[in-house]
Amino acid sequence: MGAFNVYLHPSNYNYNCNLMKILIVIIVVFCNIFGLAHSSATTGYETKMVQPSSSQQALNESILLHSRNRKLLSNEHCTSRDISISQSKDSSSTGIPQYIVQIVNTCMSSSCVPRHIHVHCGWFASAKIVNPNIFKRLSHDDCLVNNGRPLLNSQVVRFTYSNSFMYPISFMSAKFCFD
Repeated sequence: MGAFNVYLHPSNYNYNCNLMKILIVIIVVFCNIFGLAHSSATTGYETKMVQPSSSQQALNESILLHSRNRKLLSNEHCTSRDISISQSKDSSSTGIPQYIVQIVNTCMSSSCVPRHIHVHCGWFASAKIVNPNIFKRLSHDDCLVNNGRPLLNSQVVRFTYSNSFMYPISFMSAKFCFD
């Protein structure tokens, strides 16, 4: 009985909640890596979460976990695996559904950053205007991120779009320092 009371102590409850959140994110990432979740052309690090209870918190935790794992793999050059794309439905929106997209450079090299990042985006369109300096469709299935400017180490490009459905967005190409 005493062990049960210690387990329910508030400080242990917060630890257990955080542990459960991390386990859920790991499961989602595992499903995406091994193709168990519906996704198109994943890079192996794409995390797509549909309608989490707290969209913003889920995206931030996913990116934080991914960044911590990338620190273990730090090297001199950035690769396509260092571009993390997360997308989620904004549960607080009313009317036309809104989706939050975050694109992050998880590369730990500060001397070599990706630029001219292009993503697969289908016929991307939004009822709500998206800043073209942040995200712009150039042609069918080709969208430019950050107006081609370098995406610095740990920098996040974030935007919200409105459409009746979520567009599949995945990494296509980028220029890296060795290109």
